[in-house]
Amino acid sequence: MTDRYAVFGNPVEQSKSPTIHAAFAAQTGQTMTYSKQLVALDGFSEAAEAFFAAGGKGLNITVPFKQEAYSFAARLTARARHAGAVNTLALQDDGTILGDNTDGVGMVQDLLENLGWQIRGKKVLVLGAGGAVRGVLEPLLEQLPQHVVIANRTIDKALQLAKGFAEMGYLLGCGFDMLEGQQFDLVINGTSASLAGEVPPLPNDLLTADGHCYDLMYAAQPTPFLVWARQHGARAVSDGLGMLVEQAAESFKLWRGVKPETKLVISELRDNLT
Repeated sequence: MTDRYAVFGNPVEQSKSPTIHAAFAAQTGQTMTYSKQLVALDGFSEAAEAFFAAGGKGLNITVPFKQEAYSFAARLTARARHAGAVNTLALQDDGTILGDNTDGVGMVQDLLENLGWQIRGKKVLVLGAGGAVRGVLEPLLEQLPQHVVIANRTIDKALQLAKGFAEMGYLLGCGFDMLEGQQFDLVINGTSASLAGEVPPLPNDLLTADGHCYDLMYAAQPTPFLVWARQHGARAVSDGLGMLVEQAAESFKLWRGVKPETKLVISELRDNLT
């Protein structure tokens, strides 16, 4: 019987996960199917239970179910526990469900391996304090940046997040209005402002001469944040399409025990976007 996998979300029609995992399966010679499933907003647990009861082997989880997947899992990886959210569920040999979060390691892999950027020793600014940011902080801090500042419209959320990860590195929280006079080597946009065609309120001199800017969002055209970055002297910019593929590769490795190559898949997705 062919092993079954899927992505759960609402909405989910736009998901590129089936295309990505089909490419991974073909590349690595794995026999499996991967589909996308629209799940009712109040029906995650029932849908997940039914999927695994019917022989499903693993799930990717997208918005708005990552916290529910966290609660659904019988066991959690350390990075999922710290993130407080799960984007990957995997059936284990003993019949239990393991929850993992591959978002942060996917972002770091994209930054270091695909883009050739550096994190170690760099001054890093992360914009936003929601679930997307929470999911990437631990892998980011593991790369030993000089420090990480979290800036958010609601300063209390930034401070709470900084406090929650304080044992992992030098981490500060602030409001956007407190960024004046500070400069950063790497700015990561984890807000949803790009979806509304907006950019967080940032000072014009935010970037160092070697400033790099990364948006967790991706689109066929540069996001508003990346347009801002180019206009304000960024040496290099990138959206999060590579992160999408890299986090999927981590999920695939967890399920199938083999790590696929990602660069060609990223390139093909990029071509299809444009």
